[in-house]
Formats: sequence, C-alpha cells, structure tokens
Amino acid sequence: MWIFYAFGSALFAGLTSILAKCGIRHTDSDVATAIRTIVVLVFSWIMVFVVGAQDGIAAVSGKTWLFLILSGVATGASWLCYFHALQAGDVNKVVPIDKSSTILTIVLAFLFLGEEVSALKIVCVILIGAGTFLMIQKKETEKSVGQEKKSWLLYACLSAGFASLTSILGKIGIEGLNSNLGTAIRTAVVLLMAWIMVFAKGKQKEIGRIDRKELGFICLSGLATGGSWLCYYKALQDGLASVVVPIDKLSILVTIAFSYLVFHEKLTKRAALGLVLIVAGTLLMIL
Repeated sequence: MWIFYAFGSALFAGLTSILAKCGIRHTDSDVATAIRTIVVLVFSWIMVFVVGAQDGIAAVSGKTWLFLILSGVATGASWLCYFHALQAGDVNKVVPIDKSSTILTIVLAFLFLGEEVSALKIVCVILIGAGTFLMIQKKETEKSVGQEKKSWLLYACLSAGFASLTSILGKIGIEGLNSNLGTAIRTAVVLLMAWIMVFAKGKQKEIGRIDRKELGFICLSGLATGGSWLCYYKALQDGLASVVVPIDKLSILVTIAFSYLVFHEKLTKRAALGLVLIVAGTLLMIL
C-alpha cells in the first residue's frame, strides 16, 4: 500500500511546482513560501484531527522532537532555495536538479539508515546523474546570459542538498509516530523559519502588494504540497527511503508536462534524452 502513497506524493508534488511558478511571477519567492506554508500547516493539522492522532503529541520523545525540528529546518531551507530558483529559472531546468536529490539520499540512507546499495542502484544513480546533466545543459542562445542564470543553478543545487537531508531526518523522526502528526509538527517548524526569513529581509511590506490571482495560485500550491506531504511521509513511514524517494521524484513527469502546457517550455532533444534517463533510473530503483 505504501507504494500507492508514494505515487500519490509524486502527483501532488508535480502540481505544486507549476502552481507555485504561477504564483511567483511577480510575488517575492520568500513571501510566497511563507504564505503557502500557512496553507500547508492548516491542511496538515486538519488531517491530524481527522485521523485522531492529536493525542499522540504527548508521547513524542525528545529524540523524535529533535529530528522533526531538524527535518523541518532542512525542509524550510530547501523550499526557500527551490522557489527562489523557480522564480529565476525555467521549470524544466530547476526541477531536474531538485529531483537529483535522489542520489544524495541514497548515499545518506546507506550511511545513516543502513539501507543496502546494490549494483543496480549504482547504475540507477549514474542514469539519474547523466539525465540531470543533459536536462540542465544551456541552449546556444543562453550561453551569453550571465549572473541571473548562475543564480538559479546555485539555489536549485542547494534545494536538492537540503531535500536529501529532509528525507533522512524525516525517516528517523517519524519512527513510531503517526505520519500525519509528524508532518504537522515539522510544518510548524517550516512556517516559523519562513516568516523569520521574511521579516529578517524586511519583505513583510510585499504582502499587501500581492496580486489576488497569484495569491490564489500560491494557496493552491500549498494545498498540493499538503497532499504530497501526507502521502510522502505515510509512504516513508511504512516503506524504504531509498525506494519512496525515487518514486516521489517521478513528479518530474507531471511538472514537465504542465510546464509545456502552461508556460510553453519545450524540451530540446538533449533534454528529452535526459528526461528518459532520469525516469529509467528512477523506475529501475523501484525494482
């Protein structure tokens, strides 16, 4: 059953990127992240009460609290970097880098969770790495563009790194804990971190200037994230991190499809080959 939750996570995660991109065309990415996290938090706690898991908060151990908080901090950092990259770069270039966090997650799962790394998984890592490289290669017309392009690449890489830490810390933090409750607690940490960043950078004045249409997309992206998280951490709780994470990364197919339909972002032949390699590596990872 956890495999179905993993695929559900991928679907909602794919929609999240597109909805968020629609909401940050003119809205500051840090402010958008802070606002959408409110939606995710409300959604998460509603699910906690729906499943009756709220009483479990009293039984949360100190160790679990620590790893949930650390996971929340890593998630917050990943989000802030991801949406900054998404605002500055193309969806079909930012998303493949973010999804390459699979590679680091496998390494960390081996080192800290003792999950086996087989020859097949090594081949999968190579395929995903090669595919990501092909997808982010610049077109000839982009080679003359300077600092702006470098900016999204840096933030996308940072997003992938923090996302990997999130998976490992989250796996440890929800052992013996209801996944819905774990998601709600760590979302509260993300919310606190996001708003601290907004006020630290003096961006709170931007809130009143947000276009209503973009605000709607920001809120919808929050709902999609909430759905993705609930599915993801349920799958992570019951399944192997090294399998759940790759399935979740298949959200790239949803994102690429909608980036073409909504933003008219087309893949080059090189990028299309890269996408095939990423998907092939991801599917083989499930075997």
